[in-house]
Amino acid sequence: MTDDSHPNDEMERLAAQACRHPPGSLDRSQSLNELVRTIVGSGKLWRDRGPDYADALQQTWLYFCQNLCEAVTAKTPYNRDRGRVVTWLNAYLKRRLQDAREVRNRDKKTRSHSQVLDNGDVVNVIDIHPAPPDIPPILQRVQHWAQTDPTGELVATHVRDRPDITCQLLILRRLPPETEWKLLATELDCPWTTLANFYRRQCVPMLRSFGESEGYL
Repeated sequence: MTDDSHPNDEMERLAAQACRHPPGSLDRSQSLNELVRTIVGSGKLWRDRGPDYADALQQTWLYFCQNLCEAVTAKTPYNRDRGRVVTWLNAYLKRRLQDAREVRNRDKKTRSHSQVLDNGDVVNVIDIHPAPPDIPPILQRVQHWAQTDPTGELVATHVRDRPDITCQLLILRRLPPETEWKLLATELDCPWTTLANFYRRQCVPMLRSFGESEGYL
C-alpha cells in the first residue's frame, strides 16, 4: 500500500456514501460536506498561483455538488470505474483554468493591437489567495440567478395546470442541500414522479444553459 492510498480510499468511501443517501437528505449533505473537507485537506486538489484559480475553483465546486451523484449540468455523473473522484475533480478544474487563460490571452492580443500605451498598462500583480471555502460561493450565483429570473422564463415554465409549481421554485428547492422529492410532493400536493420528471425535462436544460453562459461547462 502506498502512502497516498489512504486519503484516496477515504475520498472514494465518502463519495459512495454520499450517493447512497437520497438527494436532499441530511445524510447526503453531511457526507458531501465531509468529502469536501477531506479533499481540501488531502493536498491532492490541484493548486495554481495564477489569477484565475479562485474563480475556477468555485466553478469546480459547483460542478462537483451538481454532478457527483446525478448529472445535473453534465452529460453523465461521476463514474468511479473511470478514475478516482479527486482525479475527476482536478480534470474539470484544469479545464476551467485553461479556458480562463485563453480568454486572458485573447484580451492581451486585443490590447496590444490598439497601440495605446500609458503608465497603467504595466502593473505588477501580487496574487493573494484566500483559503478555499468548504462551501462553494459559486452556488450563491446560481441562487441569485434563479431568484431574480432575469428573463422570466423560470417563473413562466410550470407543471401543467399547476402555475404555482415553477422551474424557479423547484431549482431553488433542489440546490444543495436539496429538498427530497417526497417531501416536496407532500408540501406541493403533487406526485413526486411528476415533479422529478418535470425537473429533468424543463429545469435541467435551463440550469445547463445558465452554466454554459457563465462558463461553468
